[in-house]
Order: sequence, then C-alpha cells, then structure tokens
Amino acid sequence: MSCHSPLLLLLLGIFGPCSAFKICAFNVQNFDDAKSANFRVMHTLTRIVSRCDICVLQEVKDTRGNAIKTLVGTLNRYDNHHYKYVASGGLGRTPEDQEQYVYLYRNETVELTDQYQYADKKEGGVDAFSRDPFVVRFQAKETVIGDFALIPLHTTASDAIKEIDKLYDVFEEIKMKWNTENVMFLGAFNAGCGHMTRQDKADIRLFSKPGFFWLIRDQADTIVGDTTSCAYDRIVVHGQPFLKAIKPYSAQVFNIANEYKLSMGRVLEVSDHFPIEVELKTKSSGQLQAPVQPLLLIALSVITSVLHILPSTSMV
Repeated sequence: MSCHSPLLLLLLGIFGPCSAFKICAFNVQNFDDAKSANFRVMHTLTRIVSRCDICVLQEVKDTRGNAIKTLVGTLNRYDNHHYKYVASGGLGRTPEDQEQYVYLYRNETVELTDQYQYADKKEGGVDAFSRDPFVVRFQAKETVIGDFALIPLHTTASDAIKEIDKLYDVFEEIKMKWNTENVMFLGAFNAGCGHMTRQDKADIRLFSKPGFFWLIRDQADTIVGDTTSCAYDRIVVHGQPFLKAIKPYSAQVFNIANEYKLSMGRVLEVSDHFPIEVELKTKSSGQLQAPVQPLLLIALSVITSVLHILPSTSMV
C-alpha cells in the first residue's frame, strides 16, 4: 500500500507515519552540464531522486562538479529533506570515456562512514573493469541492517560477464578491509538479453557462490523503449542477514513513463534506462507492521464502504 494513498494519509494521525528506507540506482545516461541545464530533465530527475534515501547515479560526466551541485541544490529546494553527495573521480579506460559514480543521500536518515576507490589488479596487464567500483559504507540507524556497504558497477556490455564476476573480488577485499559482509551490489550490469545468458551464469561467482541474492529478476525490463525488454540493471545483496532486512517484494523497476505519465520522448531526454530500487526494513516498521496493517485495512474498508453509501454531492 502506497504511503501517498489519500485514504491512508487520512489515517496517519491515528496509526503513525509510513516508514521505509529506499535505496535506488539510476544510469542517468551522459549526465553533464548540458543535461543539467535542461529544466524538464532536472525536474524529472529531482522527482526520481527525492524518493530515495540513497540514490547511486551512473554515467555521470561531471568532473568539474557543476551538474551534480545543480542537482543537489534543486533537491534541497524540492522538499523537506536535505541531501549531500559523494562522487568518484573520473573512471574509464580512455580520457574520452571518463564517467563517475555519484551517491546522493539524505543526511538526516543516513551517515556516510567510509569510502574506497577499488583499484583494478590488471591481471595480465588488462583491466577487468571499465569503471572500477567506488565503494561507500553507510550507517542508517533506523534500519534493521544498520551498517552496510554499496558497490556500484556500470559495465561495458561486451565485457559484462567478466566484470560482474570480478565483483566477487571486490566483495572479498571489502569484507577484509571493513570487516563486514553486509554488501549490496547495484547498477547497470548489462546483465540481460544477449550480454548475459543462462549459460553464462556458471562463469559468474555472484551466481555460483552461495549467499548472493539477485533481487531484480531476469524477467524485469529496465530499458526504455518498446522494442527491447532486458534486465540490464540489477540489485544483488550478500548474506541472509541483509536479505532478511529487505522489505519483501520491494525490489523493482521504477517505470517513470507510467508513474509520471511521460511520453517516450520525454523519458529518453532523461535516460534510456529506468531507475531500480529496493526498500530496507526499518526498526519502526518492524515493530508496527504486524499489529497496524490489519487495522489499517479494516479502517480503509469501513471508510470505503461509507463513501459508497453516502450520496454524491456537488460543490458550488
């Protein structure tokens, strides 16, 4: 049930507020100064990011930081939340192909506690990653999991299998460095259609090793357009404790075309990918969900029945 349902909002004073902690990932496709100067794009992007406690952007091309500062300024004027950000340096195999990972986060709900730029070991003199993961550790005290690390990845499609498999090495390094196994991987993996087949999974340790849970399924469509249906963008968590701290069925694609009633052209101005998201259980939601939800459903049923019985009236 949405926290924005009118009937549910009517009952919040009785039963308390909705509580959720949302983590999002979005390949925002060449986000640069020109894109940040487009009012329509920025309005839509602000609406998307403002739904999230943490949003990891990929394909940001903003080494001077102007575009991200513009977005953060817009976010901080948009609602009552206050956002901060942390960004990697430019990452890529050539000077012309430099991109950044950028984390936008609400500083009243989450604290950034550490960050680490993974350095590719270049086995055989060859980079495994097109853009080395920029790993960030967060503390979200109101969530059940509390402490966790996020590892983003934007692969090159032709190297997707190798890059996704290499995430296991990043996980092992973070586990040793920070003494934690509460790790979430997220981003534009290109993990679908012809770039990752069922047979390829045997060569990816995030599939073959136990303890990794893929939350965005193969059947999902994270790509904008009517001619393709591919689960390129993914969210993966490690360990039963993290899996149990995820709100069931909350991992999903956020289809901005449907949600915001945008034309295909308007959506493609923003990106050729849809955002993906997942919610973490909070301590308050864990305490209140069992007793409150049945009461909410009963109350909503009664109110709905009354509204159907009451005669309709016109306002002058």
